Amino acid sequence: MSEGSLNAPTRYPLNWEDPAFTDWEALNDEMERVFDICHGCRRCFNLCDSFPKLFDLIDESESGELDSVDRAAYKPVVDACTLCDMCFMVSCPYVPPHEFNIDFPHLMLRYRYAERKLGKHKDGLEAEISKTDRNGKLAAKVPGLANWASRTENKLTRPLIEKVAGVHREAALPKFHGKTLTLRAKSEVPKVNKEAPAYGRKAVIYATCFANYNNPEIGIAARKVLAHNGVETEVVYPGCCGMPQLEQGDFPKVSEKARHVSAELGSWIAKGYDVIALIPSCALMLKFEWPLILPDDEGVATLSRATRDLSEYIVEIAGKEGLAEGLKPLPGGVALHLACHARAQNMGAKAAEMMRLIPEADVGVIARCSGHGGSWGVMKQNFETALKVGKPAARQAAKENKTFLASECPLAGEHLQQGIDRLGLTEKPKIELASHPIELFARAYGL
Repeated sequence: MSEGSLNAPTRYPLNWEDPAFTDWEALNDEMERVFDICHGCRRCFNLCDSFPKLFDLIDESESGELDSVDRAAYKPVVDACTLCDMCFMVSCPYVPPHEFNIDFPHLMLRYRYAERKLGKHKDGLEAEISKTDRNGKLAAKVPGLANWASRTENKLTRPLIEKVAGVHREAALPKFHGKTLTLRAKSEVPKVNKEAPAYGRKAVIYATCFANYNNPEIGIAARKVLAHNGVETEVVYPGCCGMPQLEQGDFPKVSEKARHVSAELGSWIAKGYDVIALIPSCALMLKFEWPLILPDDEGVATLSRATRDLSEYIVEIAGKEGLAEGLKPLPGGVALHLACHARAQNMGAKAAEMMRLIPEADVGVIARCSGHGGSWGVMKQNFETALKVGKPAARQAAKENKTFLASECPLAGEHLQQGIDRLGLTEKPKIELASHPIELFARAYGL
């Protein structure tokens, strides 16, 4: 037997099409087994709200043990999981190959899928918010109106949105652009630097729903940096990776998206292109989650092997060929938040490595969860908890007192900024928020 946390954690395919996967009694038996082990350990008490909810349930029960907890009370524990993966990747000593075989996030997914399959769950407003392609296309037609309505300062529309959609009126929401990244990519093609050491590389950039509809500048900055380093790029967006649907346990919808996107990106891989995902959550889906949901799909497996996170790809170039010249220092330094879904890729702190390639780099790393959790953190019932979970990270970001704050997860960066505003500091630090560290890297290149 090999102890967990001494080797790379192992994950097993999610056999969601097996009827045993959604057997309610067997599922609750497994929940009880895992929860009892968590109760005896409690190492994850400060990661997210799932564990405090679980431990309070047990501590306040008649016996002070799990045997006197009603299984119906498990649901709030499940609902509080944001799938950040930090318990599995960082904290848990009982992940496979340990014989206890604990994979808490995937057990929460199994519960959510079983609810859906057995008719115990009906899609609500959160499911509508998670339809990123539909919402992005609609908002792109009237971006000015959409952004006006979603501003937290708008006292007319935000209370209405809170009442109708369940989105907290103070939660910062991403802006929309009328000209998507895929549209801009057709007319804004950067010239490839033939003198760069990495000249000859070809990469297809998977735009992701966030960069495509909400912040095309991430993709534009990435293309400029890559072109300066000799990399020919194309931008494609076959559709969302399905992370919002995964959070809800909708395996059929995620598998449908996986097959569609992997088929289109597979045609680029066949032509010799690397695949780069701009947002860590999407890279995690392509590299790790899809192969566990569709373990026998060769197209998904091929895409998994070919995909790189954006920061990972820049660091790879620096290590193999070397970067093109021209990087200049960024005055004032960078407070860099490591996104949970970047850490979950088990590749090291690539964003920090990338930023330290800048001369005279002054990088303060924040390795705590922002608390946002995708669509989870903007909901009325979760927003204050999300700020509470992210408070240590926000406090550290303020204490770093750098000129820039950046996160590979743009939603996390915005959430941290809100957290800093909530700290009530007598002297609020003047911080420029960057949506992604690649924008600062492009600035350091003068691009």
